Amino acid sequence: MKKKLLAAAVLTTLASVAQAATSVTLYGLIDTGIGYNRITGDANGADYSGSRIGMINGVQAGSRWGLRGTEDLGDGLRAVFRLENGFNSADGSRLQQGRMFGRQATIGLADDAWGSVDFGRQTSVGSLLLADINPFRTTFTQASIGTTFSAANTMRWDNMVLYRSPWTDGFQFAVGYSFNVDGTDKEQSGFRTADNARGITAGLRYANGPLNIVLTFDQLNGSNLASVDAFGDPIDHNATPRQYAVGMSYDLEVVKLAAAYGRTTDGWFVGQDLPAGVRGKQAAGATRRSEKLFGTNRYEEGFRANSYMLGATVPLVGGGSVFGAWQHASASSDALTGDDANMDIWSLGYTYDLSSRTNLYVYGSYGKNYAFIEGLKSTAGGVGIQHRF
Repeated sequence: MKKKLLAAAVLTTLASVAQAATSVTLYGLIDTGIGYNRITGDANGADYSGSRIGMINGVQAGSRWGLRGTEDLGDGLRAVFRLENGFNSADGSRLQQGRMFGRQATIGLADDAWGSVDFGRQTSVGSLLLADINPFRTTFTQASIGTTFSAANTMRWDNMVLYRSPWTDGFQFAVGYSFNVDGTDKEQSGFRTADNARGITAGLRYANGPLNIVLTFDQLNGSNLASVDAFGDPIDHNATPRQYAVGMSYDLEVVKLAAAYGRTTDGWFVGQDLPAGVRGKQAAGATRRSEKLFGTNRYEEGFRANSYMLGATVPLVGGGSVFGAWQHASASSDALTGDDANMDIWSLGYTYDLSSRTNLYVYGSYGKNYAFIEGLKSTAGGVGIQHRF
């Protein structure tokens, strides 16, 4: 009898240890609402107008479900993984070009002493760090910082190795390299490394109490195989798009202030897409040119753009907050868009917490000289609900 009791106690202890050493978590987020988009303006001497009102999804944050897990390997070393699927909550379809785990699919090792390294499809460092600066993060359609800081538009690269250092005196740095940024692009899946479009992403962050400062760098190396881009335009193989950015936020408790500056050279990274209501329309060539700028990576030697952002967030009593931002971008030439007007984006948003996991939101955003096209105006707004589980 005593032996049976001892065996049962040992098995119970081992089961508890195994459960503590290994964990897998199912999590997710659903974001759905009603939105309005409108673009108006004059391009090439012709008037253009397009609008839409209807269901929106993934506005405050992309709808998703995922699995994340960790296993204790001993001496502080852990095996980690994350599989994250993005979906359209309005119709249930997959996003990220239909990938099963398009938001993230990584496996790696982590240790509190030396940091972590992850392998697979994941978000660039620039997107992650600059999202923490902008009050609208990389979401809320054209209010996203990715509209003017194109390399911060939640760039997800396939085939990437990403290293993050441990935190040391408030500092942390990260660096990643993608051997092929888009594995679904068969034109860029060649035998040699240079036959694929490759990416470098890096960043340094300092966080100490209310102060947060980030420095980021992103670079694209085009494929030697590809001769034209997604729109049939020739790719400039002498161009290597790069974005350098610095951002800072300071939390005064009654208000959190934010500012950022970026410089993009030799092209434009995949930036914020057009509002859904006018995407694909070709009238007067206005949206065709803006789709070229925002819909795919662009390579143009000598092209330069300067980007700026100022923002503020005010927490409210009872939960929620109100936040706003101004973004400005100026281009050096019309090589990529057919125009070089200065672009300005003004945005205002509000969230109200119904609970710790559910909130309502409303936002509005107005863009002048959208996509650097003089006279092209873009208005976007919406109201929705988000639930996290």
